[in-house]
Amino acid sequence: MDPATIIGLVVAMGAIFASMILEGGSPMAIFLLPPLILVFFGTLGAVMSGTTLPGTVSGFKYLIFAFTAKKSDIPGVVEPLVKMAEKARREGLLALESEMDTIEDPFMRRGLQMAVDGTDPDDLYEILTAEVKAKKAGAAVGSGFWTDAGGYSPTVGIIGTVIGLIHVLENLSEPEKLGHLIAGAFVATLWGVLSANVMFLPWGKRIKYMIGQECIRMELIIDGVLAIQAGANPRVVATKLKAKMTPASPGEVKEAA
Repeated sequence: MDPATIIGLVVAMGAIFASMILEGGSPMAIFLLPPLILVFFGTLGAVMSGTTLPGTVSGFKYLIFAFTAKKSDIPGVVEPLVKMAEKARREGLLALESEMDTIEDPFMRRGLQMAVDGTDPDDLYEILTAEVKAKKAGAAVGSGFWTDAGGYSPTVGIIGTVIGLIHVLENLSEPEKLGHLIAGAFVATLWGVLSANVMFLPWGKRIKYMIGQECIRMELIIDGVLAIQAGANPRVVATKLKAKMTPASPGEVKEAA
């Protein structure tokens, strides 16, 4: 699991609490139950009203995936595909049948099995590409759920502030209560903006990034399988796959423009 999201959340919340302490406030002052309930459950209800129950479940499933999934090993697909290309070039495509059990990646194994079974290249490409498209579509639903939450939560927070200010106006005859009530009213706006920019929007982007990396890996596998099926030289297979990867930073790659 890549811990960047958890670390980022801790750093952001730590900066907020540290600034409160340095200004002489208490971090516990923002943990008021009514605004928390309104912002988080109100936002959840608003997002659910714009989607379906399966879409809601998908949003939480993809959130769990984003936090727990391992980062896609994009460069790692090259070596096994080149080995398969060497064997196919040397012994024929049918010789790969005996190697299927050694391939750990289910998507790669499925693609190579179809190639060995004599699936038409156009059909093979269409079938495997359909899986990539389905994964992207599912990710769009999951990331969209949290992106929508990030759009709704600040407004829900403002609603909470308006409700709080109504209570302030109801108690103008008791000045000693006004400070506490006004502070409580603005806590809702704080949580609305905070949850959107520190939680919901980053979570949506994280889902999109993780699935995007996985789809890049799958697309490279498709290219490699088709090259093997066509009987391409192993060096050509390696060059073709590496040409589609541009180093972004040490240990990372991104799709070439």
